[in-house]
Amino acid sequence: MKLYDMPPSANCRRVRIFLAEKGVKIPMENCFDAERLCLTDSYVARYGYRQAPMLELDSGQQIGESTAICRYIEAKFPDPNLFGRTAEEIALIEMWQQRINADGEVGVEEILRNSAPPFADRGLAGTAEPVPQIPALVERGKQRFLRLMKSANERLETSVFVAGERFSMADISLLCALEFGRYVGLTVPEGFPALARWYEIVQARPSTKN
Repeated sequence: MKLYDMPPSANCRRVRIFLAEKGVKIPMENCFDAERLCLTDSYVARYGYRQAPMLELDSGQQIGESTAICRYIEAKFPDPNLFGRTAEEIALIEMWQQRINADGEVGVEEILRNSAPPFADRGLAGTAEPVPQIPALVERGKQRFLRLMKSANERLETSVFVAGERFSMADISLLCALEFGRYVGLTVPEGFPALARWYEIVQARPSTKN
């Protein structure tokens, strides 16, 4: 196996933290062209979907999308469990995964891709076709991110971690979404003490240094 990694990417960081929590080591190759702020030409030629991360199996099969990669690793290396043991836990983790993606990750991406000069005509990831920026989406992205902050804080007022009493994939995703927000100047707002408490606990885990 080989994992194609792009260090600035929140999705790639999610996989790196997941692997560290599992104690699983996979050879990695950096596919980020830091000078052009895009994927390398050799990677794009290898993987036409034009997104990272991507896990290439020994068979040549390519698995994209960070959550899909993590599910593959979970199936191959079940312990420690991060996607849920009981039906309720599995459902709660998946529910929060989708909320974090929709309002956190996509919210920040809307801001970044519709405001940053390097992303002019790159309004959507994964395509070589020009996609113009839409400035109005910047404000919508901020609103989505704030909505996630509010709902996560409310949840964490009664729960140690996002999906329950133990650390899970949902916590990894929320951490990556929050830190992705820093790229566009977003931080955890004042007045969200439960979220701030959780952030301090999770950020102290050794896996988050990846």
